Amino acid sequence: MKKTIKRTFRVSKYVIYKETLVDYKEHFWSFLGAFFGIGLIAFIQSHSLAETENIFLIGSFGASSVLIYGAIQSPLAQPRNLVGGHVLSALVGVTVFKIVPDIIWLSAPLAVAFSIVLMQYTKTLHPPGGATALIAVSSTGKIPELEYWYVISPVLSGCIILLLVALFFNNITPNRSYPSHSRLMRLLRKKHAHGHAQKMKK
Repeated sequence: MKKTIKRTFRVSKYVIYKETLVDYKEHFWSFLGAFFGIGLIAFIQSHSLAETENIFLIGSFGASSVLIYGAIQSPLAQPRNLVGGHVLSALVGVTVFKIVPDIIWLSAPLAVAFSIVLMQYTKTLHPPGGATALIAVSSTGKIPELEYWYVISPVLSGCIILLLVALFFNNITPNRSYPSHSRLMRLLRKKHAHGHAQKMKK
């Protein structure tokens, strides 16, 4: 019992220590990733879509940026979760809005609750997805008019932009790796290690 308590205490101290470390390099790349990811979406909206009054920049992308640029090792920040969570939640939000469009006290909780369960069921849990579903039922103006096009743009198109920027900035240094634990990254590391070993033999 004492050993367990001591071990728990040591682990807790280590976790608290790690959480309080200030890694300026990590913060720098997180800043750049978020800046360019959101910046690209905002640039497209302000310069290409102003005439049609289309909505390309939605609030839930800000929350996604916190995860995919600032917490890149989190299971909730992985590409499957980013894209799947947003797209499925958008589908749920639009569907609920079409069924109960004028009863916000019912459509809002239904959209969020169903999106959470669907993300859990498909293993694509991404917290900002709940906001994407809520935006579909609670917004006024252009978004309700988009109907299922809302799923394609701004949701899917915006997710792809955020993901491409994340793949670049989150792998730009050896200390950052995104996606985490992916087959592709493991394969690339093995290939790199094998090539390095072959060079050393020569």
